[in-house]
Amino acid sequence: MDLSRIVITFFLFICTAIAEIVGCYLPYLILREHKSAWLWLPTILSLSIFVWLLSLHPTATGRVYAAYGGIYISMALIWLRYVDQVRLSWWDIGGGCVVLIGAALIILQPQGFVR
Repeated sequence: MDLSRIVITFFLFICTAIAEIVGCYLPYLILREHKSAWLWLPTILSLSIFVWLLSLHPTATGRVYAAYGGIYISMALIWLRYVDQVRLSWWDIGGGCVVLIGAALIILQPQGFVR
């Protein structure tokens, strides 16, 4: 397998997860923290980028969503730690490792993402 394709695939998933998390976090700020309604504009942009990034993967959508789920969970834990400033438990870290291993198995399979 080509290492550069593997790195690009994981990087694409990370960017996709960040776009989705930001697109969901901004409405949270609007609705729960009573921030400016102008945040709907970057929300729409962020979620549009999220959908576009998902469309860039060269495999069946179900496989993309399954692998993406693991990367998303890991990125959400990183968000929890560095944006929400919540210390991760060993359970959080262990769960993040488990889902990353699962995502890697899906991505690296012979008929998977990297050909």
